Amino acid sequence: MITAIDVIQTKRDGGELSTAQINWIIENYTSGIVADEQMSALAMAIFLNGANPREIADWTAAMIASGIRMDLSGVGRATTDKHSTGGVGDKITLPLAPLVASYGVAVPQLSGRGLGHTGGTLDKLESIPGFQVGYTEKEVAAQLRDLGAVICAASKDLAPADRKLYALRDITGTVESIPLIASSIMSKKIAEGTDSLVLDVKVGSGAFMKDFDQAKTLAETMVRLGSDHDVATTALLTDMGTPLGRAVGNALEVRESIEVLSGGGPSDVVELTVELAREMLAAAGIPDADPAEALRDGRAMDTWRAMVAAQGGDNDAVLPAARHSHEIKAERDGFVSRMDAYAVGMAGWRLGAGRSRPGEDVQAGAGVEILKTVGDRVSAGDVVYRLHTDTPERMDPAIDSIAGQWDVSDVAPQERTMILDRVR
Repeated sequence: MITAIDVIQTKRDGGELSTAQINWIIENYTSGIVADEQMSALAMAIFLNGANPREIADWTAAMIASGIRMDLSGVGRATTDKHSTGGVGDKITLPLAPLVASYGVAVPQLSGRGLGHTGGTLDKLESIPGFQVGYTEKEVAAQLRDLGAVICAASKDLAPADRKLYALRDITGTVESIPLIASSIMSKKIAEGTDSLVLDVKVGSGAFMKDFDQAKTLAETMVRLGSDHDVATTALLTDMGTPLGRAVGNALEVRESIEVLSGGGPSDVVELTVELAREMLAAAGIPDADPAEALRDGRAMDTWRAMVAAQGGDNDAVLPAARHSHEIKAERDGFVSRMDAYAVGMAGWRLGAGRSRPGEDVQAGAGVEILKTVGDRVSAGDVVYRLHTDTPERMDPAIDSIAGQWDVSDVAPQERTMILDRVR
């Protein structure tokens, strides 16, 4: 007979959980028989003592089995998806999904909300007036069949064990665990039913994985899990030491995404969008595509507008803007040589762009504009950051977040390398 205490003690003492123990604990935690306090203890034991590849594979399979597995076989197109481990200014999903879909590929982008310093794709899209993210499985399949792209919330029936465990990990200090991160991400993506998956594993101060070697281990673990479940999976390790692009915050990032879809936008956002699109299209059987061309010629923008309209959004509406702003200026001439991503993400969170607990409201117009980024030349008095919020009492804490976390130097820094490694 298996009990929660036995499972906890096994992992607490550095032992290996059996397949039966893992299946039992996931099934009974999902149904409410195993209490949050017990699963918290087990999560901490896994955080401290780790898990081997077989345990991670069994844990992932058990979480998939806790709910439905979507069937997208009737969509009539190859399906491919992308998942990012989260970062600051990471709006890549917004231009990427319509870009890939413009080649006739289906992109079932089931996304989440932000918590803490990393933004959520659904929060960004809901800053577009009227945009709806609540979809049924049939509605997802229908939009993929008609348009090729949908960005919406995952069904509550998709890996419900992960939904419970994710919320628990966030409040028990057990987020940064490779076995728990890998199984959380891959259980949802495998259950989603996509044929292939490209992972964007962030590395640096603004990411969950600060260390390159840890990030690569996470990438390798997730690629293996995908392959084991017949989902062709690859991963890019990408830089998150500096914010991505020049906008951090919901409506601000939508505006920047539209710039990219219009053929412009910051070079780092364009570079990463195009590289991820190439990986996704190759996985979907279109290896020779030039995604940059689809940004330039308007095909991706056409798909974006069709997707926004299909999900109730008003393409021509003015995006929300915050009522209060504050500028942070350079005090000397030189080059911006450092800009800590985590500090900028915390500033955006403190301004109201993010939430400190699930269900909390966010401000659509809050966030940080980056007018000068790493490598840019500045003169004394130039505006480097512009902060936005609806609640002026949030401004000083946000200013404090950024203070001392960026530098101006006499010599230009080395050019940023976005793609650090690939795992296939």
